[in-house]
Amino acid sequence: MDISDDDVLEAMKTISGFLDITPGDFREIYVHAYRHSFERLKKSVKASQIMTSSVVFVQEETSLLETAELLADKNISGLPVVNSSMNVTGVISEKDFLYAMGGGEIQSFMGVIIQCMKNKGCMAISFTGKTAADIMTAPPITVQPETSVYELAEIFEKRKINRVPVVDSDSKLVGIVTRSDIVQSCCMCNV
Repeated sequence: MDISDDDVLEAMKTISGFLDITPGDFREIYVHAYRHSFERLKKSVKASQIMTSSVVFVQEETSLLETAELLADKNISGLPVVNSSMNVTGVISEKDFLYAMGGGEIQSFMGVIIQCMKNKGCMAISFTGKTAADIMTAPPITVQPETSVYELAEIFEKRKINRVPVVDSDSKLVGIVTRSDIVQSCCMCNV
C-alpha cells in the first residue's frame, strides 16, 4: 500500500496535541507497524479455530461403495481415512477414485466417461471388494491444531490439496480444515 505525503499529513492532523515528527518519519513508522501487525495477524488464527470438529471419515476397511455413497450423501469431495485407533492413515477423494479408475492416467471425470464409452463398460466394476485403504492417498498430509492459517494456506498451495486433517500429538483425528475454511478465516484476521 503506497502512502502519499498528503495522506500522512492528513493523518497527522487528526492526532490532537503536538507531534515532533516529519511525514517521512511517520511513513516509515507506519510501514513498520503495518508489517508487524500483518505478521501478527497472519499467525494469530489457528487451525483449531477454523476446523470442523465433527469430521466425516471412513475406516481403512470401509468398502469403496460405502465410501462413495458417503461422499455423495454428504456432498463432499474427500475425507480422512482412519485406522481402528482413530489415527489418520490417509485421505480419499474424488481424485483418488478417478485416478484408480483410469489406471493412473486419467484424472478427470470426462476422461473416465470417454474411457467407459470406448471400452463399453464401467471401470468402477473393478472396485468391487476393494476398500478405502486400497486407493487412498497415503501417507496423509496432516496439521496440528496450533498450525496458523497462513501456514495452512501455504500447505494447500504447495501440495495442491483441498483439505487437511487436523491431528493431535498422537496422530488421532480431531478436525479437518478445507480451502473454504481458510477463505472464511480471512474475515477473522482481515488479512
